[in-house]
Amino acid sequence: MAVLSNFSATKITGDLADLGNYRGQVVLIVNTASKCGLTPQYAGLQKLYETYADRGLVILGFPCDQFGNQEPGSEAEIADFCELNYGVSFPMFAKIEVNGPGAHPLYQWLTTEQPGEDGPAIEWNFAKFLINRDGELIKRYHPKVTPEDLAPDVESALA
Repeated sequence: MAVLSNFSATKITGDLADLGNYRGQVVLIVNTASKCGLTPQYAGLQKLYETYADRGLVILGFPCDQFGNQEPGSEAEIADFCELNYGVSFPMFAKIEVNGPGAHPLYQWLTTEQPGEDGPAIEWNFAKFLINRDGELIKRYHPKVTPEDLAPDVESALA
């Protein structure tokens, strides 16, 4: 059975990150976009991160341009946008694909483990996946589920 530590991903800075480094933490994985109607969720994600980081929550943001070309910028532009507009301090990664044959292996695992209502494909920007401290996927959330709505599940995973 695959777990989060089986994967690596390129950080928004260009460095390769071993996702096994997050073992022991509760991880929320989110595919993000800067020009989406759901982009204001960055504020809620940052608040969730600030509220629970000291108890072991980490949020990993994965920019994706597969939905309506809503993440057209470079990694540097995305990083600046997130920091300047939403004060994002949680880890952000390089732009990836989340659907189709070019989907990042992490997302191939996530969507196979927890298909959505209409199958495995990611529906839109800001789909969320909650991973427990052992690196096991415990829940998938529709993009319209707000970060604030995740607090009870995050608290349970942290307990």
